[in-house]
Amino acid sequence: MADLLCMGEPLAEFNALPVDAEGRTLFLAGHGGDTSNVAIAAARQGAKSGFLGAVGLDAPGDSLMALWQREQVATDTVWRDPAAPTGVYFVTHDAAGHHFLHYRKGSAASRFGAEAVAERGAAIRAARMLFASGISLGISEVAADGVLAAFALAREAGVKIGFDTNYRPKLWPPARAAAMMHAAMASADYVFPGLEDAATLTGLTDPDAIVDFYLRLGPAVVVLKMGAEGAILADAAGRIRIPSYRVAAVDATGAGDTFCGAFLARILAGDAPAEAARYAVIAAALKCHAHGAVAPIPRAAEVQAVLAAQS
Repeated sequence: MADLLCMGEPLAEFNALPVDAEGRTLFLAGHGGDTSNVAIAAARQGAKSGFLGAVGLDAPGDSLMALWQREQVATDTVWRDPAAPTGVYFVTHDAAGHHFLHYRKGSAASRFGAEAVAERGAAIRAARMLFASGISLGISEVAADGVLAAFALAREAGVKIGFDTNYRPKLWPPARAAAMMHAAMASADYVFPGLEDAATLTGLTDPDAIVDFYLRLGPAVVVLKMGAEGAILADAAGRIRIPSYRVAAVDATGAGDTFCGAFLARILAGDAPAEAARYAVIAAALKCHAHGAVAPIPRAAEVQAVLAAQS
């Protein structure tokens, strides 16, 4: 049984590399999906993580199952859907950053709902933490019902809940996304809004006002992710700013997911939230040194080496 169950949408990834000498754009095949990335990031920091969701009975699904096995992410709560494909996305890069093109409609993950959750209720009740995101809610109404059902089971069993906004405008309009996400966050213990997401979802721009807004929803801890500006960690007792760790960034795909996975792994290991956030900022920065959502996620020894050098 996993201590940290990550629920949502796993994906096959094709990440664009720099144009080659013949002017072609080549794509690096890999894996993604925000909550899958979180599960892998947590596992690489030593947590017992697992994935809760669905992949198709197809080659991308096989590849994801093999990935989780290599990464020691438990798969006993994964459904292999014979009637729907595994989702796919492409990542391209330019001066403005990275851009996503998804093919996910009718995917296996979008069909993983409340009934599938109920069948895996024992695993949810046995976990110490359940994690989902705005993407988990936004891919379909069926998937949203599944997330809310899982959250209800977790709350009833005293299992802690983590939630990341990860707003994707192509999935749904801001007003609907805000209503659903904020309802889910009211049930969560740890929430991880991104600064750009929060500005869209709340209409606020001041980081402290954003933190105040999310604390009023009810979570015990709010971690506002601000990219190169680090993070703000807040609870009822106060707030602190966590400075960023600077690296020569190549690809930020999955950096926020790495932050969440690293943070929750350290919380489960017994760290105080401030310690966990400092660790997570470094892990997220180290992830950005190479292309892909998964391959560059650092392992615990790499993050600990940076922490030791800073002390």
